[in-house]
Amino acid sequence: MSWQQYVDNNLVGTGQVSQAGIFGLAGGQWAASPGFEVKPAEITEMAEGFRDADKVRASGIHIAGVKYLTLRADDRSIYGKKGSDGVCIVKTGQTMLVGLYKEGIQPGQCTKVVEGLADYLISVGYVSCISVALL
Repeated sequence: MSWQQYVDNNLVGTGQVSQAGIFGLAGGQWAASPGFEVKPAEITEMAEGFRDADKVRASGIHIAGVKYLTLRADDRSIYGKKGSDGVCIVKTGQTMLVGLYKEGIQPGQCTKVVEGLADYLISVGYVSCISVALL
């Protein structure tokens, strides 16, 4: 399965993620849903958030031009929220899978989808992936 198919089918296709993308931990976009534009500086900020969680806890996390209040940040996941929208970021190694949820989608459902895909990718040997989803 291609990275784009994971975005289209396993994230956005569930109806629990509004937009999604997979980005390299070292930078670069691997796949993204239409209109989901994450800037290189935002990709760097996400990756750095896994190395220094205190920084994103203090200053928030920026995704696709939106600043989210950080709710959780550790070496596997970063979750953020802005109003009724949010972000969930899950690390597995060399990539980041990013998904966004908007009003009408429950944060827990989005998180379950993103974390579940990360667990699946790890179980089949894609331990070099980071899974990120916007709540």
